Amino acid sequence: MNKVLRKLGEAELEIMQVIWSGAPPVTSNYILKELQGRRKWQLSTLMTSLSRLVEKGFVACDRSTGTNLYAPLVTENDYKAREGKNFLEKLYNNSIQNLVATLYSNKMIQDSDVEELRSFLDEMEEKYAAQEEYDREENR
Repeated sequence: MNKVLRKLGEAELEIMQVIWSGAPPVTSNYILKELQGRRKWQLSTLMTSLSRLVEKGFVACDRSTGTNLYAPLVTENDYKAREGKNFLEKLYNNSIQNLVATLYSNKMIQDSDVEELRSFLDEMEEKYAAQEEYDREENR
């Protein structure tokens, strides 16, 4: 993701989540239907938000079919990674340890969450160790 993108507002993020979870491209009517129960919007309100998402570079709008079709220009994973990094930098001085310690000491996460994180990190370590070993063997 080379573009410097602005942050999504809460409503824009909900729209993007619908687009990401659908089978892009999606129509504005599809998005409006998926947002029912979360947002009580008229189509015109959604169209304004979609226009902003196009301007911000998050969504492409294809008007060639007579129906506006919206597709993401930014993947959900890329957006989450960027926002997660910004969150960690701003609030925790770029320290995952500080984040986990704060959540744990304030009882926002439980021992089971810490165990889940520990297991995940162990699996990642094993995976990367195996990949490094494979790479060394390939380079011999």
